[in-house]
Amino acid sequence: MPLNRRTFLERSAAAGAGVAVAGAVAVPAEAHGGHGGHGRPRPRKRYSFTVMGTTDLHGNVFNWDYFTDEEFDDKAHNDVGLAKISTLVDQVRAAKGRRNTLLIDAGDTIQGTQLSYYYAKVDPITARRGPVHPMAQAMNAIGYDAAALGNHEFNYGIPVLRKFEEQCDFPLLGANALDAKTLRPAFAPYSMHRLRTPHGKDVRVAVLGLTNPGIAIWDKANVSGKMVFPGLEEQAAKWVPRLRSMGADVVIVSAHSGSSGTSSYGDQLPYVENAAGLVAEQVPGIDAILVGHAHTEIPEYRVRNKETGKDVVLSEPLKWGQRLTLFDFDLVWEKGRWVVEKAGAQVLNSNTVAEDPEITGLLADEHKKVVAYVNQVIGSSTVVMTTADAPWRDEPIIDLINVVQAETVKAALAGGAYAALPVLSQASCFSRTARIPAGAISIKDAAGLYPFENTLEARLLTGAQLKDYLEFSARYYVRTPAGAPVDTSKLTNADGTPDYNYDAVSGLTYDIDIAKPVGQRITGLSFEGRPLDPAAKFVLAVNNYRASGGGAFPHVAGAQQLWANSDEIRNTIIQWVKARGTVDPGTFASVDWKLTRDGVPVF
Repeated sequence: MPLNRRTFLERSAAAGAGVAVAGAVAVPAEAHGGHGGHGRPRPRKRYSFTVMGTTDLHGNVFNWDYFTDEEFDDKAHNDVGLAKISTLVDQVRAAKGRRNTLLIDAGDTIQGTQLSYYYAKVDPITARRGPVHPMAQAMNAIGYDAAALGNHEFNYGIPVLRKFEEQCDFPLLGANALDAKTLRPAFAPYSMHRLRTPHGKDVRVAVLGLTNPGIAIWDKANVSGKMVFPGLEEQAAKWVPRLRSMGADVVIVSAHSGSSGTSSYGDQLPYVENAAGLVAEQVPGIDAILVGHAHTEIPEYRVRNKETGKDVVLSEPLKWGQRLTLFDFDLVWEKGRWVVEKAGAQVLNSNTVAEDPEITGLLADEHKKVVAYVNQVIGSSTVVMTTADAPWRDEPIIDLINVVQAETVKAALAGGAYAALPVLSQASCFSRTARIPAGAISIKDAAGLYPFENTLEARLLTGAQLKDYLEFSARYYVRTPAGAPVDTSKLTNADGTPDYNYDAVSGLTYDIDIAKPVGQRITGLSFEGRPLDPAAKFVLAVNNYRASGGGAFPHVAGAQQLWANSDEIRNTIIQWVKARGTVDPGTFASVDWKLTRDGVPVF
């Protein structure tokens, strides 16, 4: 599908135009300042409004976990979904006056649950006379005003994203998502909203959308040669002055980018992944930033702009619709314009309210279809397998992923130039609650084991490179001296490394000595009972996220690609189980790695 911007952009100037939204009369708010006739104080014009924000909804409409097929719950008893958010939004609008509010999102909307997967792959919205995406239906019904693009918007390819964009009643914003040929915005850079005040002077609120430059790496197959994604700071510095010159009284950035200033893709791109804080610090003229991508909760975080000395208010609501951010702005009329006098932020918890029956009713049929889909039986298992201990033990359930990947790559390379090379495989523990039951295995069990839409590749690596790869992976463990007590709740995720950035590699045997410093932990590394030859060549079955640089693992992104598949690894697992009928870990599981301290096993 061509990358032409939608109708509302085509009607605008080449630089990109906004989307105007009219507001209604607000409740007057006045204070006295200056003097009128006869020495009486002249009333100062004041106006207050609220911008609500969500982020990282990841396909959640209902308070439902399609991977377990039951109501969502976690240890903190959070709830999820747009149906809950809708109730909170209605409450805020009732309290503030609907026309004194805006509702925006910071991206990652159409990937993450089996609900969103179903309408991208099983009953795709791109089909002739296809359905309307559930996220578009829900967000339209709730009344979103704008949404930034997230990196996961590109997971299903540009045609799916364009169709979703077409189905939304609000603009998808991405000032730094540029057409690769013209270097012009491929989506609306911003939207402009007018809020009517009781003083005859509208407040103009600009929402600038920024997405994550990591898209160029993580979804290279979908965007290479079609779009480029320059840094957030660069594009904000370009657009914010324009928005001010166009008369924006308030500038809000909706950024699918965390606030920490860190990156997970190393030096492969010259841009910062989590750049929201840097944008606030470096680009003058921004009043607030809705932060996304990092899946953290930040009720309010203030960053001092280096040029102006003014604070910029940042807030990140928790993922999946668990929180709703409220930015409250108090404005005063000064010297012929509205000026932000005060701004603050807070978050509301969606577990304090019931689901909105309008939203659950709207999508009841879609929900039922997906529940029926995920409960389809695809095979059986001889035993229960879980990921509960997989972050620190070599568990059969992770071996299942690796055996499927290795066998698929071997079959793909059979008869070719690389058929004789040994095939290894990497896999991560994506969820600590994944479970393959004894007895019937359903689609939801496989989906819960591999919740991401990753595809499979084969890359050529040497023994020395694999040693580096494993050393990098082993940084996941907190250094624990020999003899010290081992608390598994504190053993992993060192320096914030997420579970999905720890890889176990099958086909090799090795120990990870957690008493040693990072970079010196892999011991006893061998292949087929012999020490690993640094010069030997191996094929690594690897997911596309890792192969394209996700997690910044060494060597793999630059390694020769021998083969790549377009089908999701999750579907490959489903088809593997269907073909065999019965899953028996006794035929494929083995203990290839273990944690040690000074040569003594930890477990």
